[in-house]
Amino acid sequence: MRPGTVALQTKPLVSPPPNVKESHPPRRILLEMHHSTCFTILAVLLFVTSSLAPAQVASEFAQQTATKSFAERLSDAAIERSTKSVRYDPAYVVLDYPGGDVPADTGVCTDVVIRSYRALGYDLQQFVHEDMKANFSAYPKNWGLRRADKNIDHRRVPNLQSFFKRQKAELPISKKAADYRTGDLIAWDLNGNNLWHIGIVVEAPQGRDSNSKKIWFVHNIGSGPILDSDPFQWKIVGHYRWHPEKPKG
Repeated sequence: MRPGTVALQTKPLVSPPPNVKESHPPRRILLEMHHSTCFTILAVLLFVTSSLAPAQVASEFAQQTATKSFAERLSDAAIERSTKSVRYDPAYVVLDYPGGDVPADTGVCTDVVIRSYRALGYDLQQFVHEDMKANFSAYPKNWGLRRADKNIDHRRVPNLQSFFKRQKAELPISKKAADYRTGDLIAWDLNGNNLWHIGIVVEAPQGRDSNSKKIWFVHNIGSGPILDSDPFQWKIVGHYRWHPEKPKG
């Protein structure tokens, strides 16, 4: 028996009386026609599927992605981060370089930004490290370091702020929701005492309030990456829009 077929009754079919002409084809013929039709449809479906995958499917997906702006793709990447289970862990970790990352199930607010940009092919670890090596005096001295450190520099909010500012990506800080667009970055001082934080402005998620006066953003404030909608609950200390082709040297 072929997989997926249904067992038929073993009782012989009853033939019609010899003097009675059948008004329908015999049941055996109907069953054979049914199986033949099913296999024909299956063969057509397999042919169509094999002709589309994987090259054409990948191409169509790439075309759909290509129609989106950098801001929209960054928003998608950030929203994807909000689906991940991440334990907040600010520990210093020795990283690979370039492309190094802390364990996938750990991270802080800056890792939301780093991983979102990396999903689009932009490695902030490398960009920040190279710029700090060449321009160390242009970066904050809050940690008493004398040289760039590829393991941690890009994971510190003030360093990211300095990098984005040097990339001419800094925008005015505003109290108007309309000034904060999809793909923008917002930096905060959570307690007014240098407790720095950062997040990414995203499009209103499907099924959520899309009111233009509400700003949706993704950030990790301690319980993993989440969607939030009130950036003015903390003091905003930075506003950036870095949608690069490549970093400015």
